[in-house]
Amino acid sequence: MNVSDLQPDVAPGRIDETPSVTPLEKNAFQGILDGAGAALDRADRAEHDFAVRRGGLVEMMVERASADVMLQLATVAAGRATQAVSTLLGMQV
Repeated sequence: MNVSDLQPDVAPGRIDETPSVTPLEKNAFQGILDGAGAALDRADRAEHDFAVRRGGLVEMMVERASADVMLQLATVAAGRATQAVSTLLGMQV
């Protein structure tokens, strides 16, 4: 494989041009945080319902586990975003 065989994924833009970001990429982190918040709200409601004897133990445990997974996902996403920004700021141009 020669260096000349390598092709960039996209054509280079002008220096003053801002890179394009799709709406999916722009709102992905916000969606993850919103999902984690909604999962925590559902878990709190399920715990409250169980405490006042309107809900079951299994439902409460499932909602809490779901909220825990969403929090882990949000934590990983935040860590990766932090790492990406740190890498960008550490680049010597």
